[in-house]
Amino acid sequence: MAVLIRRVVLVANPVARRARRALPGAERALGAAGLEVHCRLTGHPGHAGEIAAEHRARGDCDAVFVLGGDGTVMEVAGALSGSELPLAVLPGGTGNLLARALGIPFRPARAVPALLEGGRRRIDLGILTTEGHPPRHFAIAGGIGIDSQMVARTPGWMKRRLGLFAYVLTAAHHAVTSVLRRDLVHVRVTVDGHVVERDAALAMIANFGAVVNDRITFGPGIVSDDGMLDACIYAPRSLRQAVAIMWRLLRKDFRSSAGVDYRSGSRIRIEATPPQRVQADGELLGFTPADAVVCPRAVTLLVPRR
Repeated sequence: MAVLIRRVVLVANPVARRARRALPGAERALGAAGLEVHCRLTGHPGHAGEIAAEHRARGDCDAVFVLGGDGTVMEVAGALSGSELPLAVLPGGTGNLLARALGIPFRPARAVPALLEGGRRRIDLGILTTEGHPPRHFAIAGGIGIDSQMVARTPGWMKRRLGLFAYVLTAAHHAVTSVLRRDLVHVRVTVDGHVVERDAALAMIANFGAVVNDRITFGPGIVSDDGMLDACIYAPRSLRQAVAIMWRLLRKDFRSSAGVDYRSGSRIRIEATPPQRVQADGELLGFTPADAVVCPRAVTLLVPRR
């Protein structure tokens, strides 16, 4: 059944990788759908959340469309958390992890009808608190190790030319070098009071179980609306074991493995020796220790039909 939407706010981040080029097409597509559109451009970090909170308080729109990267999307998601006002994602960044996980088309001319003619999906959000950074909402995952190195060390020119594939190349490079050099991080992960300690290449807190149209999976039974977060610890002892873990993730083979730990809970804490930089949904935050708590079914999304 189509979602009845008449008035929308379009929050656009003009400095996001694809958003400036896509903005005219997004406005045309929304107008062609017969919607009353109020376009707002962000001007500083946190502005997208301020705009969404303002319109939520006024009650003057039926949905908030966001054209930008995952950082902009999460600002708006945080501002709408706990409300019935739906969020619609138009991909405009480099990773576009949430849009990819939901199967949203990249061209506004296709994305807007798909979202308006689709349905609503309520998902959990995580709130991640790190040393030196204010709390931050995330939808897909946060983590340390290869995860944060990928975000920190992917050059801007590569992101502009290759998009998401730039992150894949950087992650693969650091995965190989960290295992070959035994450059692992000692992590202590506490999930609802239960502790796991490993020398790991990657420690992740996941809310979605798969990204990139389900091509890359994180672990078994990870869903975005169960009121739980999932700790995924990848600790390969050799390059062969690292390749085996990656192959299993690609094939969704989650049999017991000496190099992987999975734990679910509502509160997860990651500590690392030495302290490590943390990322969430492609945005660099502060350093460990990192504390995550789940907000069950916090935000409503407009999603295409599957």
